[in-house]
Amino acid sequence: MIASRMSNIDSSGIRKVFDLAQKMKSPVNLSIGQPDFDVPGEIKEEAIKSINEGANKYTLTQGIPELRNVLMDRLKKDREVTAEDIMVTSGVSGALTLAIMTLVDHEDEVIIPDPAFVIYKHMVNFCSGKSVFVDTYPDFKLSAERIEPHITKKTKIIVINSPANPTGVMNTPQELKDIAELAKKHDLLVISDEIYHDYDYNNEFESIGKYYNKTLILDGFSKSFAMTGWRLGYAAGPETIIKEMIKLQQYTFVCAPSFSQYAVFRSWGFDLSKYIADYRKKRDMMYEGLKDKFRIIKPEGAFYFFPQVPWGTDEEFVMAAIKNNLLIIPGSVFSERHTHFRISYAATEETIEKGIKILNGLA
Repeated sequence: MIASRMSNIDSSGIRKVFDLAQKMKSPVNLSIGQPDFDVPGEIKEEAIKSINEGANKYTLTQGIPELRNVLMDRLKKDREVTAEDIMVTSGVSGALTLAIMTLVDHEDEVIIPDPAFVIYKHMVNFCSGKSVFVDTYPDFKLSAERIEPHITKKTKIIVINSPANPTGVMNTPQELKDIAELAKKHDLLVISDEIYHDYDYNNEFESIGKYYNKTLILDGFSKSFAMTGWRLGYAAGPETIIKEMIKLQQYTFVCAPSFSQYAVFRSWGFDLSKYIADYRKKRDMMYEGLKDKFRIIKPEGAFYFFPQVPWGTDEEFVMAAIKNNLLIIPGSVFSERHTHFRISYAATEETIEKGIKILNGLA
């Protein structure tokens, strides 16, 4: 009864932990990559206003023109990216789903960093492509030098995520330039997942789209504005690709939620600096609390750490943490290795303090 393609997809390990959290009494939850603050009041008010004014119907499949125009303008001004076309999507996951379904044919090879966000390899598998993993341990840096040995005649796409989930590591401008030159040399498409670009603690974020026009930029508002349930993202890049993604969206998502589009457009320019400063403080708090007992890379962005387990496998260590009422994610959810685990510091300082105490007790 079930299509054979489904055998290539595992249930998300993140969702398994999320489900487990619902069954536990007051767990110390450092597992889910979801901001612990609520959608800012100004944006909520604009959403309510939009709903009350009747913005409850289908929009254009590609998104409302007002929002698309603002997004194109900001990409040019803030990231020096001149995209040929843009569309609004149901979150970045929706954008990635449309992109992979549009681009990947049977046995096409897609280069993915290891570790990386779980959806990349599963969508490639779903479309009968081949995920080719680039080992980025121990510093988690995706570089041209590490990518090049994996390029074959079947290679079609390089996936970049900077700042990265699950590591928080960012690519430097020089690293992006080098990857851009490599992609140009082999005429490859780059998919750049930039959902965490606002969580940039050293003000060093750049988009590879600045250096390479055959880049498909994926971004959204789930993390920046804590609107994970509002499902609003976008894809910007080559016109030929965007047009095909729009066509596919007509028969799948139809359009992104209407009220979300109007709320974000009307709230454009909202100041996130206090939220970013708060997360920088939480990052420093967790790093200082764990660095003496764990091998740990201090992240430059996003809101994750990816420490090495001090003993056993990642699953064994995570199970010990769960027995101590702490929820974290096994690293093998994101990686071909079983040596690390992911912590999200998108939590209150009190929760972070409790998590640090439990982890140090397990080390």
